[in-house]
Order: sequence, then structure tokens, then C-alpha cells
Amino acid sequence: MARSLDFKALILSLGLLAVLVFAWYQATLPQATPAASANPEYTALMGGNSVAKSGMPTPAEFARTFRRQLAHPFYDHGPNDKGIGIELGYSLARVLAGFTLAALFAIPLGFVLGMSPLMQRAFNPYIQLLKPISPLAWMPLALYTIKDASASAIFVIFICSLWPMLSNTARGVATVKRDWLNVAKTLEMSVWRTALRVILPAAAPTILIGMRISMGIAWLVIVAAEMLVGGTGIGYFVWNEWNNLSLTNVLFAVLMIGLVGLLLDLIFGGLSRLVAYED
Repeated sequence: MARSLDFKALILSLGLLAVLVFAWYQATLPQATPAASANPEYTALMGGNSVAKSGMPTPAEFARTFRRQLAHPFYDHGPNDKGIGIELGYSLARVLAGFTLAALFAIPLGFVLGMSPLMQRAFNPYIQLLKPISPLAWMPLALYTIKDASASAIFVIFICSLWPMLSNTARGVATVKRDWLNVAKTLEMSVWRTALRVILPAAAPTILIGMRISMGIAWLVIVAAEMLVGGTGIGYFVWNEWNNLSLTNVLFAVLMIGLVGLLLDLIFGGLSRLVAYED
């Protein structure tokens, strides 16, 4: 039954893709200009071409760009001409750096907040105050204080990754079954041993959900951050190609952003399934 459903879903997905590509093809078909239709001499002057090409790239042009970019993804011809592999590498490095720093800070603090109602109430006003602030709003302050574009982008990723991990960790720890904690007390387990052997495995699914959300937000924010700071990264690549009026490369970069985001989500989805358990 499950395989049959997966097969039907695959067929439907491929059908939707075919419809989208066909609609794209139709939207980029060349259309006859009024001047060419009314004046045959205009057609002759234009070398027999009586149509005006759409500004959007066609599926064939996109396919050629896709093949060309992936044929040499790691070339480096200067500051403004790097392969897509290098640009994605810079972005992923910044995301992983900021995400790791956020995890090292948010998960221990989330444990403290989840295990102590007093600490949770004390920290909650500050969390609710800072959480709604857009991560990009911190960029000017980061650039002013850190004075390094790449480090400022990492700081922005740290900020946007912090809150989902912190809140989900605290929630996961706070909702651990009291029966399990009572058993740990009965066995006279220390606080550290209880946290590592009882609370962490029980809260792991909720913590992974927070990490999954944080990674999705981080990958989304890094594109905008790199557009602001420039230099390197997939966000800068998109902005640079837009300034070069290369919509085909912009669409290619958008597709690569989506594919990398999908891969990151699949990785955390797999990790979530590994730590999932049934009561």
C-alpha cells in the first residue's frame, strides 16, 4: 500500500513538473511584434526575424546554463567570477559555523530553562523581546562592531538559529515524563547522569525539530546576508548575476539554493527518525 502511494505521488510530481516546464516554454515563446506584422520591410531589415524574444530565459537556455555551470563548479577566475561550487561552499561554511555556535549555546541553556521553572520565567521576557527581531536587523551592528563581513554573516546566522533551538530544547526538557525522572531519583542518579541518560534521549526528538527549523531559517537568511555584505557566497552570486543582467544564472542559483536546502532538510529529517521513539 505504501509503495503504491509513493509510486502515485512520484507520477503526480513528474506530471506537475512537466506542466510547469511546458508553461515556462509557452511563456518564453517568441511573439511577433506589431511593427513586423504591419511592415514587411521591417522584417527584411531585421534579417528575416519578425519576432521579439522574451526577456526570460527559455528552458533550453536554462538547461545549457545548468550543464555548463555544473561541468566546472569549482573554477576561480577572480573575485567576481567563481564557480557555483565555491560560492555554495562559502555559504555552507558560514551557515555551519553560525549554526554550530548557536547549538553550543542554545542546547545547554535550553536544558537549564527546561529543568528550572524559575530560570525559565526569568529568561522568558528577554527571549520574547529578542526573538521577533529580524536577524538582518543585527547586520549593521555586527558590521560596526566586528568589522568583518564574513564574521558578521556568521553572527547573523547565530542569531537566527538560536531561538528555535533554545525554545524547542526547553520545551522538550520540560515535557519529559515525571515517571522517568522519579525512577532516576529512586536509583539515586546524579543530575548530570539524569540529564545525559534520561532527559537527553527523551527530549532528543524535540531538540532535533528545533535544529531542523533553525537550519532552514539559517539557509534562508544567509542568502540575504550575503547580498548585503557581498564578496563571496551564493547570495552574492545571485546579486552579482542580477547586476550582470544574467537571469539564466539567477534562476540556476535559485534552483541550487532550493536543492541544497532540500538536502539539509533531508539530513535533519533522517536524524529525527533515528532518535524518534514510541511510548
